[in-house]
Amino acid sequence: MRARERRPGTDPAAEGPGPGSTTGVRSRIRAVFGDAGVTGRLHALDLTTGAEVALAADTPVSTASVHKLCLAVTVQRFADEGRLDPDEQVESGPADRTPGPTGLSMLTGTVRMPVRDLLAMSLTVSDNAAADLLIDRVGLDGVNAAMRALGLRRTVAVLTMRELIDSIDEDSGGDPARLTSDPATLARLRVLDPARANRSTPREMTRLLAAVWRDEACSPGRARELRDILGRQVWPHRLSSGFPYDDVRVHGKTGTLPTLRHEVGVVEYPDGGRYAVAVFTRAARAAVRQPAADAAIGTAARLAVEALRAV
Repeated sequence: MRARERRPGTDPAAEGPGPGSTTGVRSRIRAVFGDAGVTGRLHALDLTTGAEVALAADTPVSTASVHKLCLAVTVQRFADEGRLDPDEQVESGPADRTPGPTGLSMLTGTVRMPVRDLLAMSLTVSDNAAADLLIDRVGLDGVNAAMRALGLRRTVAVLTMRELIDSIDEDSGGDPARLTSDPATLARLRVLDPARANRSTPREMTRLLAAVWRDEACSPGRARELRDILGRQVWPHRLSSGFPYDDVRVHGKTGTLPTLRHEVGVVEYPDGGRYAVAVFTRAARAAVRQPAADAAIGTAARLAVEALRAV
């Protein structure tokens, strides 16, 4: 299917300019979140015109693995400054490897790869072990300094991936089953509290994406590398699900924790339209699989982008 087979703006939620147009699309997006049983925060930004759609866009959120995008930008800035060599070979053994369901985290042998490949693994498959190896080189303070330098003062990293996982284990008493069976355990999770976890806002995440797409976050070559890697993310069930067109490219980074389903990214149309979108959701239940929440991210993003394309 080609994107132009459906004329932009034909969705009834995507009102054109004029009084009440933003309110209309926001109401439709709220309904999408409500039908999925989640609370949603969203910011969508037209990278050409600066037009936006915002829904609780300045509310702090726990970012989960979305914060790996902040880490990746920091790595590229360190490389620009000569503080880090992207070709440095890093060895990772199974004994000291951060756990996780993907990438190096799931391997049983010793692995050796360059920093630039660790960056790719941390973004494309959300590899926790690769991300922590990068944090070892730039530090959480380095990530926060990079975000401040870009004017993102509400985007703060306080936990490595290992610390994040360890805190969940501590708060659940070492019993993962309690996360889905005991509401009191879920309520204790520090990683769900933006005041105690890695955090940002939807608006600041679209600003970060805009900086990457405008070659302002790091040097043009390294920004292009980030854009390419984000376009190779393997998960199609969230942001990408809202844009099932052969000629529309979606670049994204997901984030997942108990009750949390997120994705931030940029949607590029063949006519040159580019739209940064950040969608953060929280469900009332902690089921591992939440297809309705996943799909709501794509639907909400599509409604927001179609509204921007109708302006």
